[in-house]
Amino acid sequence: MRLDPRLTFDRLVVGAANRLAAAAARAVAESPGSAYNPLFIYGGSGLGKTHLLTATAHQLLQLQPAGEVMALTMDEFSEQWYAAVSAGETHVFGGRMARVDLLILDDLQFLTGRREMQAELLRVFTSMQEAGRQIVCASDRPPSDISDVDERLIQRLSGGLVVDVGAPEYEARVAILRAACRERGLVIPDGAIDGLAKKSVVSVRELQGSLNQWIARQTLGGGRDTAPRTPLPGAADALSSGEFLSFLTDVASAVQQHVESWQVRLRETIAYWQGEGYRTAVLERALALPKDPDVPALVAVYVEAVEHLRSLEAEATAVDRGLGGHAVFRDPERLAEAEDFVEKALAGEMPPGGPNPAFTRSGFDVGASNQLAVHAADAVILQPGTRYNPLFITGASGVGKTHLVHAIGNAMAEAAGGDFAVGCVHAQVLVDELIQAIETGTVERWRNRYRAADALIVDDVQFLAGKERTQEEFFLVFNELAEAGKQIILSSDRVAADIPDLAARLRSRFEGGLTAEILPPDRPLREALVARFLAALGRPALPALLDVVCDPPVQSVRELIGTVNRLAAAADARGVELDAALARDELGFSESATATMAPMAAAAAAGDRTFLDRERVVWDWPDITARLIEELR
Repeated sequence: MRLDPRLTFDRLVVGAANRLAAAAARAVAESPGSAYNPLFIYGGSGLGKTHLLTATAHQLLQLQPAGEVMALTMDEFSEQWYAAVSAGETHVFGGRMARVDLLILDDLQFLTGRREMQAELLRVFTSMQEAGRQIVCASDRPPSDISDVDERLIQRLSGGLVVDVGAPEYEARVAILRAACRERGLVIPDGAIDGLAKKSVVSVRELQGSLNQWIARQTLGGGRDTAPRTPLPGAADALSSGEFLSFLTDVASAVQQHVESWQVRLRETIAYWQGEGYRTAVLERALALPKDPDVPALVAVYVEAVEHLRSLEAEATAVDRGLGGHAVFRDPERLAEAEDFVEKALAGEMPPGGPNPAFTRSGFDVGASNQLAVHAADAVILQPGTRYNPLFITGASGVGKTHLVHAIGNAMAEAAGGDFAVGCVHAQVLVDELIQAIETGTVERWRNRYRAADALIVDDVQFLAGKERTQEEFFLVFNELAEAGKQIILSSDRVAADIPDLAARLRSRFEGGLTAEILPPDRPLREALVARFLAALGRPALPALLDVVCDPPVQSVRELIGTVNRLAAAADARGVELDAALARDELGFSESATATMAPMAAAAAAGDRTFLDRERVVWDWPDITARLIEELR
């Protein structure tokens, strides 16, 4: 069995299906003979057993360069055994095997029926274990399922650690495909990788075959998806060349007679780096100096600081893409702060990014359709982690779930005076970050980031469906946060029980707090929302206009925003005021239809809660659940 130099632990993608086997193999390599002896790995063909065996050998030899390893498949073992029998040197063969530091045997299922070889192996195993030497075996089935094998050998094989490897889950499949692309120097679109990863496969080998087929189709079809990525030009070159700097140089020449040349050069540099998004206060202060401050040296120091900031930003984004563009990486005078920021990020002490500050609690309108969710939100803001933990906000797309959960996060942070780390992440980002952590071997750092949050918000948790490894990891993080009394807020377009392929234990955690539903906005809420949107556009909220816009029921707040924007654009295009007549025309309502509905609207305004609303009969029960019972007219 040749030890393929490529099959190392560094190149092994560890997922839920092989994590235990990989951990055991590492432990064996680092401390042979003392832990898990023998180590027996089993699983179907193509799932990475040989990779694990080979990686174990490489790791041991790296830690013990003078160590001796023997790696054999059962076919190779058979050949050598029969050669030794023919030469009358079976004792030499067995003795040589027993003296190695690590004995690896693959495809052990082929021992079936070979009694003499079984007896020899039993002697070798006994000798090696007594001498504290390590044995690692692999098979396509557990020891107890290998037929016609000496029971004593079965017991010996089962006496250490028997661990299985299974088919990789979605996240691991994505990581495997990306790793394969990197090895080949290929750039494959994320959509293609996602499509390949979503296919049900029974082995890593099959997954790699799917990738090869995709690449072949692209190549034969003239596709360009497999083209190597073109490196971007260096940032340092951009400072000394390019159309932008040429333009600035021309401008500098024109004003040379009025301004000192060193000031011109400094202003060119300031303009360039401001265009790149960096603060230039240190250069601007130099402009006020009475004489030349050695501009080349000053600019060189500034550029060096910017390049260092860029390298720090790259380190941070490798841990969390959301850290890219942080203000600390845009100011060379905050270099020490940036280094500290990255150090915390690398140690996993930097929680995920916070909620969007644009979503505030005061900016969230309350009506019968969302009042239960809002009441629960306000209770969580007052006492995070003590009531309604987790708070599970559910509702159709566009009803305001994201606004509300971000608003809760902002309000909690504000109430705590800023000393309260609220992590806020979309569920798909959670999955992507875990895949990246699997690829880079930084899963523990990934866990620490989420543990560091004082409150955690996960938006659209329905995207965890079918992501087995993410669910498993999130379950562990969820438990630690809950046990520490930290608030967890979740949102989804459906209740937890309706999320497909969601682990039962995670579903029970989601349902263990309070599930609050946000329904499509009712009429009073629609009026309040439309009035707010109109005010933001500088338009008056005329009662007749509100009647027209808010009369038809809508399924989401987003739909209302679209309607108001459409009407405002139509008014601007016609050069007229936005009023009820224009709204009726744009929305396709006739004057007679509006007149017919006027008595109903009046009855509703007078307190009659049972009235015809276009094609439906609606009973709106004004209780806290704000449920609508509808019957077709």
